[in-house]
Amino acid sequence: MSETEQVDESSTPSSPQVGTRFSAEEIHENVSKAAEEELKRPASELIWSSLASGLLIGFSFLVAAFLVSLVPESLHTAATAVGYPLGFLFVVHGRHQLFTENTLEPVIPLLEKRDSETLGQLLRLWAIVLPLNLIGALVFALVVGHTEVVEPSIRASMLEVARHATSGGALIVFYKGIWAGWLVALMAWLIAATHDTMAQIALVWLATAPIAALGFKHSIAGAVEAFYRAGIGDASWGAMLGGFEIPAILGNVVGGVVLVALVNHGQVSKARD
Repeated sequence: MSETEQVDESSTPSSPQVGTRFSAEEIHENVSKAAEEELKRPASELIWSSLASGLLIGFSFLVAAFLVSLVPESLHTAATAVGYPLGFLFVVHGRHQLFTENTLEPVIPLLEKRDSETLGQLLRLWAIVLPLNLIGALVFALVVGHTEVVEPSIRASMLEVARHATSGGALIVFYKGIWAGWLVALMAWLIAATHDTMAQIALVWLATAPIAALGFKHSIAGAVEAFYRAGIGDASWGAMLGGFEIPAILGNVVGGVVLVALVNHGQVSKARD
């Protein structure tokens, strides 16, 4: 979610009221106020922000492949995990719209208000962000797959990384997508707990590296890899959409909404009432 720190400081907690850390209620307030701003943003701004996110997330794929090309096979998974967070860092600190972050942030105002207007705003946001994320991922994948922008020496690693990221079949992808959605939405919650840039960078890395290390499935970063495979003819578009992308999206939504938004709202809802 973008604009997290651009909301009027008077409307969100800028420092803990008690102790050295934000309370769960204060984090909830930081997330909620920023999300309300995003729900009201003009569509044109959301479109450009979402497109940028889909493009930038592709660097997770490229950097992971580059690192894999440098190390022996026994270290390929570790190398992928080290490089994978880079695209997320670009997206988060560029304040761009990433669909899986939006399974937490705009859901919080809906859980608070529980009205049709907020539901409509949430669905509008998702209807803009998700397709534009995927379009950005598609453009990135087709460019790196059909131009000389990438050195031939790492193309074999790109294909290896892409095959691993999109493997498993629809049911496994859905299940592992829940875990990826959980981690990315958790990342958004944790970032709202600190204003320190270095701490936020560390939190993004800690939350997203396990996605690659443990083989979880992220619908947007994974879309670059799925579209890359389909674009170069290594897999069919039907297999990549039906066997990976759609179940990954559904799993990410379940993980973000249920395991982060509902749980973290539930722990403070009585106090807020």
